[in-house]
Amino acid sequence: MKIIFFTTFALTKLLIGEQLGLKKVSQVAHKAIYITQPPSDSIRLYVLNQSGFIQIIKNGNTLKEPFLDISSQVNGSQNPGGLLGLAFHPNYKQNGFFYLSYINKNDSSIVSRFNITENIEVANKNSEKIIMKLPKASNYNISGHLTFGPKDHFLYISFGDSVNYQSTVSNSVNFTNFYGKIIRINVDNNFPYVIPPDNPFFNNFYKKSEIFCFGLQSPRRFSFDKLTNDFLVPDISKKSWQEINWNSWGVSKNANFGWNLMEGNHCFDQETFCDTTGLIMPVFEYPNNVAYIKKLINMGNQETYGCAVVGGYVYRGDKHYTLYGSYVFGDHCSNQIWVLNKNKNGKPIIKNIKKELEKNSQSFPITISSFGEDNLGELYVVDYIGVVYKFISN
Repeated sequence: MKIIFFTTFALTKLLIGEQLGLKKVSQVAHKAIYITQPPSDSIRLYVLNQSGFIQIIKNGNTLKEPFLDISSQVNGSQNPGGLLGLAFHPNYKQNGFFYLSYINKNDSSIVSRFNITENIEVANKNSEKIIMKLPKASNYNISGHLTFGPKDHFLYISFGDSVNYQSTVSNSVNFTNFYGKIIRINVDNNFPYVIPPDNPFFNNFYKKSEIFCFGLQSPRRFSFDKLTNDFLVPDISKKSWQEINWNSWGVSKNANFGWNLMEGNHCFDQETFCDTTGLIMPVFEYPNNVAYIKKLINMGNQETYGCAVVGGYVYRGDKHYTLYGSYVFGDHCSNQIWVLNKNKNGKPIIKNIKKELEKNSQSFPITISSFGEDNLGELYVVDYIGVVYKFISN
């Protein structure tokens, strides 16, 4: 059980009401798409750049030399594409391993392991060991996020459906490939990996044993609640509905999230009836800004729209009592930032905090590309143009 001790300042905020804002942490290069922090590190933040390099923010200053630059082998010229995901090994302090997901020059999806040099702020570019290589896919629905589970320490990796959303064919329920799925592997034993025996299709000859869950279109930034181990999977839609899936780890295992039968809580083919039996439905959805009619009827809230959901985190830090236990996420196009909770019946409670943040911030992201979380559970926002912000309260 987490016990929070309030300082006089924190108690004052509790009494008069917390006012959330964003503080600019540092300027980084254009095309910034993710921020994270290695275990046991309290002074460095690592910013992923789509072009193929990683920058370090140290004590609020962006270091001149990149941590790693593999832009020569990354196809960063198209969107989606480029360097997509970064995850540090739970024992990074001891082994120096970190994992990347990217699209190479041949448009293949690569997952590989690197390690650092004797200098902790410089990675060994020549240490790459490829763990997984998926054949060239279309440019649709590329995902490429990866992170380690907080409880099992296995590596989870997402792959988009890779099929044009207008197609009647979907990879997401084709169990002979990884597209449209999140996979789960153990990278600690034999290289490149072994399959956890509790994976849903372990030793199934007709289905890939690496698969953890499926039925997804483009799960770009999934995350875990570090306290409860709940699994939160946003799914980006190119057509009508963006969605947030928030379930326990157990429910998420072997879950079919519905694509391409469903998009959000709606039949993808709106002219036909779709059977939702056995599907895990999203806890929250909002319409694309191109879906004007749906936008007008969606909960009567015209601020709940966008074009690409940006997954965030369940806040477990000590600084913001109004956020504790809430899922903070946003949208890439409308730059909305929302706080999502579930009531005791599992129904969503949504709050748009963009106006509050703008009011209490000197500047605000222009194009939200990612959220981030440090080792203390504090939250960050990455602006694609090259600015990193941190949540603060006044």
